[in-house]
Amino acid sequence: MDKISIGILTSSDRAANKVYEDVSGKEIINFLNEVLNNSFEPVYHVVPDEKEKIVATLKSMAEQNCGLIVTTGGTGPAPRDVTPEATAELCEKMLPGFGELMRQVSLQYVPTAILSRQTAGIYKQSLIVNLPGKPSAIRQCLEAVFPAIPYCLDLIGGPYLECDESKIKVFRPKS
Repeated sequence: MDKISIGILTSSDRAANKVYEDVSGKEIINFLNEVLNNSFEPVYHVVPDEKEKIVATLKSMAEQNCGLIVTTGGTGPAPRDVTPEATAELCEKMLPGFGELMRQVSLQYVPTAILSRQTAGIYKQSLIVNLPGKPSAIRQCLEAVFPAIPYCLDLIGGPYLECDESKIKVFRPKS
C-alpha cells in the first residue's frame, strides 16, 4: 500500500506566533495514527486566523495530493474565526452533515457547542473537514464523522483509506 498524504491545518494566531504549542494539530495526527491501517505522511501547517492564508494553505495541500485535509481552530463566533468561510470559499461542494453531526455530539459535553461552525466540503479530489480547536472535542468529533470519510473519499476519487475495525467501523455500501 502506498503512503498517502493527509493535510493537517491549525488556524490559530497564538500557535502560529509560538505563544503556545499546537496540541490540536498533534491530536489529529495521534487519532489518525491510531485508526488508520494506511501508512500516511502528514502535511502539517500552522497559520494565523487569516482567511487568505487559510485558503492558500488548503489549496496547496490539495495540490500536494492530500485527499483528506483536516483543520482545527477558527470555527467559533469570534471575529477572527474564519476557517469555515475559507473552506466555503475554496470548495465546490459543501457537506453540512459533517458539522451537524459534530455539533450534535459536542452538545452532549458542552452547551457552547451550539456556537461552533464546523463544516466540511470538497475541493477537487480533496475532502476538507473543519474541526473545533479543543483536543478532547477533536477526538469526539473525529470518532463521530470518521466512519463516513473513507467512502466519501472513494466517491470523489481520493485515496483509499483502511481503518482498524476495532477502533473505527468504516461504512462502505456493499457493491
